[in-house]
Amino acid sequence: MNLKEKIETYSAEVCVIGLGYVGLPLAVEYARAGYTVHGLDVDADKVETLNRGRSYIIDVPDDHVSPLVEAKRFSATTDPTILEGADILTICVPTPLNKTKDPDVSFILSVCHEIKEHLHAGRLVILESTTYPGTTGELIQPILEESGLKAGEDFYLVFSPERIDPGNKEYTLKNTPKVIGGITPTCLYHGQLFYERIVDRVVPVSSTRAAEMVKLLENTFRSVNIGLVNEVAMMCDVLDIDVWEVIDACSSKPFGYMKFYPGPGLGGHCIPIDPHYLSWKLKSLNYYARFIELAGDINANMPRFVVDKIVRGLNRCRKSVKGSKILVLGIAYKRDIDDLRESPALDVIKLLLEKEGVVLYNDPFVPRVRLDDEILESRELTAALLESVDCVVITTDHSAYDYEMIGEHSPLIVDTRNAMAGVEAGGEKIIKL
Repeated sequence: MNLKEKIETYSAEVCVIGLGYVGLPLAVEYARAGYTVHGLDVDADKVETLNRGRSYIIDVPDDHVSPLVEAKRFSATTDPTILEGADILTICVPTPLNKTKDPDVSFILSVCHEIKEHLHAGRLVILESTTYPGTTGELIQPILEESGLKAGEDFYLVFSPERIDPGNKEYTLKNTPKVIGGITPTCLYHGQLFYERIVDRVVPVSSTRAAEMVKLLENTFRSVNIGLVNEVAMMCDVLDIDVWEVIDACSSKPFGYMKFYPGPGLGGHCIPIDPHYLSWKLKSLNYYARFIELAGDINANMPRFVVDKIVRGLNRCRKSVKGSKILVLGIAYKRDIDDLRESPALDVIKLLLEKEGVVLYNDPFVPRVRLDDEILESRELTAALLESVDCVVITTDHSAYDYEMIGEHSPLIVDTRNAMAGVEAGGEKIIKL
């Protein structure tokens, strides 16, 4: 039976490499569609948890995992020999930036060298990890072809950018259109044939380079526009204008305007990271991506702007940051999730600790967090706690928060998310971004 027949009859075995925020939802969706799926990860604790039918990601509940494990449609392992029997291999490993903001593709390269040792004719290899244009064709293809097999003839190689939005209840993996590009038309055909059984709509593009660029444009668009509105927030601060009022008024225009909100910085793996892949690639071609670099600088400095607001607020109360008790509400990078990747709240906390503030936090989704060598634990959000601190900083507006109670009992509030709109402060004042 060839790969086309295996895909169409759901008899293809799938291996998902990397079971994080992208890989685990994909693995579960593959299995729910009817395929037998093996997950491969280096983290033995994750593997053990999944094989007990438990999940460690909020968007993938236990009752999605456990039936698949019981039915032997999904299992996890740390043993790379599982690659030997897989017909379809999906790569979902991290692609971080190093300290100089250059892409670190070492995880992809390591995985590809491992796949090469187990690659057979008729396999489909999918890269989902975000990276710069050219990675699939310039790095992955040559490594896999060291096996003696040729992409497009002996095996099929495609890139399909992940579009996972943690915490989004409306747009899930299944109903979010899936972009895909192949090394050859035959590669694209097999990749599209597979994903059409997983998601509601597949959007094919002409090449893997185009598919790689799609992901980067999506997130660069958001980064640049968030950078713009963050700078507008700083301008309004200088001009003593309420930036939220201005944004709401602009939003009344039915054409030519798209609403973006300022915040304490950028969080998550995608928006703070992905544009720099594109910027790095263009630097190698002697092109300077000015919008990307400028937006990155503005967004990266927002935590300092927030801390400056806290300093000014405490000064008006005749207090210094040093020795003041400061409660940070929400340290995940967005509401109602436990994802701390690139969270600007962590930068705000570190800056306050450097100024010798006494920092506490509450986050209903993050019970504890490690900051360098220090472990902080979430405090129960009570009226007594609010009244005991000198300042409350809202960095993430979780739906679980009772903002009327927060406003009634807090002496000073620095609100970076406009969460306190329409709520009166019980103490000194509310300071907005």
